Amino acid sequence: MRKLSSASVTMLMAISVYFMLFWGFEALRMLTSPTYGLDEAWRSQFVFTIGSYFHLSPVGLIKLAAFFATLKLAVAAICAVHIADRVRSLITGTADTEILEAGLILVVAISILAVGPAVRSQNAELVREGALQLGLAALAAAFCILERGYARQTDVADRLSEMDAAIERVAFDTTMTRSPRANAG
Repeated sequence: MRKLSSASVTMLMAISVYFMLFWGFEALRMLTSPTYGLDEAWRSQFVFTIGSYFHLSPVGLIKLAAFFATLKLAVAAICAVHIADRVRSLITGTADTEILEAGLILVVAISILAVGPAVRSQNAELVREGALQLGLAALAAAFCILERGYARQTDVADRLSEMDAAIERVAFDTTMTRSPRANAG
């Protein structure tokens, strides 16, 4: 079971690095662009689609694109925090997967929003990219669940061994108080 936990930690780190680098780079590219990434018609199609549902003006579309770029930057930052937490856990022994799970929720939401218009326009490249990101998020969520289950299992085992030790101490104390030699002293 320990090898499985090491593999899950390695995969979680790799997925975190992927989202930190790729989404961070894309978010920075979008945020430093004068049009917040709207100049790429295919990649920004979901912004135009969402904007059409809410009847946004051109300024509203730019604000929406900046909002999605900021969300992607937040996911990259969350993944960076998770990586730092994993490195810290090498010293302390425990890592918090809830940090990564928060980022995975954002990944799923943004990926679904981005894949919808790509499917409608039959753009296979963007659908493939969105499906890859959704698949990585699902894989990371599965590893988080696996790791949480492993942590609970070891926690229960530790509690059971503590309870066994306490029961043995009580049994020993009870035996010693009933023993005639203990009372003869």
